[in-house]
Amino acid sequence: VQLQASGGGLVQPGGSLRLSCAASGDIFSINAMGWYRQAPGKQRDLVATITNGGRTNSADSVKGRFTISRDNAKNTVYLQMNSLKPADTAVYYCNAGATFANYWGQGTQVTVSS
Repeated sequence: VQLQASGGGLVQPGGSLRLSCAASGDIFSINAMGWYRQAPGKQRDLVATITNGGRTNSADSVKGRFTISRDNAKNTVYLQMNSLKPADTAVYYCNAGATFANYWGQGTQVTVSS
């Protein structure tokens, strides 16, 4: 499985960004996809996940602001991020969980700053 993430960038506090992650390869092995983030000097933390059945889970810190969704026809997962805060600044990684493996995309930088 290969994951191609895109959509990061610089945004002012209160702004919005949408991240995309396109999966290719053995996509039928994937059970769920999601986003994680890692700020400098900190561990990589869960942001949001979505299963093949559409069940979602998200971190408390992003509830009400971030929405994860998927387009099965395009094998793509999206993370719509609204009301961004400086604390959301991090490298965001796309993840795909399969039965016997875990896959990561290359990471995309999100910077929230005025």
